[in-house]
Amino acid sequence: MEKVGFIGGYDKTDVIIYIAKILTELGNKVLILDTTQKQKTRYVVPAINPTISYVTEFKGIDVAVGFENFDAIQNYFGIGDEELAYDYALIDLDNMDIANNIGLSITDRVYFVTAFDLYSLKKGVEILTDLKNPLKLTKVYFSRTFYNEDDEYLEFLALGKKVVWDENVIYFPIESGDETAIAENQRLGKIKFKNLSTDYKEGIVALATHILGGKNKEIRSLIKNLE
Repeated sequence: MEKVGFIGGYDKTDVIIYIAKILTELGNKVLILDTTQKQKTRYVVPAINPTISYVTEFKGIDVAVGFENFDAIQNYFGIGDEELAYDYALIDLDNMDIANNIGLSITDRVYFVTAFDLYSLKKGVEILTDLKNPLKLTKVYFSRTFYNEDDEYLEFLALGKKVVWDENVIYFPIESGDETAIAENQRLGKIKFKNLSTDYKEGIVALATHILGGKNKEIRSLIKNLE
């Protein structure tokens, strides 16, 4: 099972769901693990009988809420030390203690997701303060505009943290129309790509390609078919 971490104070839930959908459509068994304090998936992913901790299926994706590590999920399924039967676990994180418990390492794909408002930047960097071991992070930026000064400011804030920045940067130039499309998907309980902007879909393609280490053309074709 490949662990893919998404760290930051910025809302990551919806983009993780889109990525999970792509991975699932490509034949992978995928688990989303929401370990955040907000637990947004509890409210936007339909569940028949939600409890404090549960796993629910959503459009072929398993979504786990209320768990702080994989051992707890194994106990939930009653499989003891048997490895979870997933190809990918996409982990939404806003607490480094949980990230340390999950065992993310420098060999895992881990993304630092942020916008450029001060809360997102400082909260995200605050999470990195408790890193026990070095992590290689790929920046994922959500903003209508991008400036080198913003990137430089993030790296300044992160000085002294156990972070190795990946040379790749993934951009999501989010527009108000994307927010409307995402909200509609949530209300309908669907994962639709059709009404997302071209730029947002380009971000999804770039992120999914980075996670998979390729398959760019296959991902583009898949999104077009899903529309």
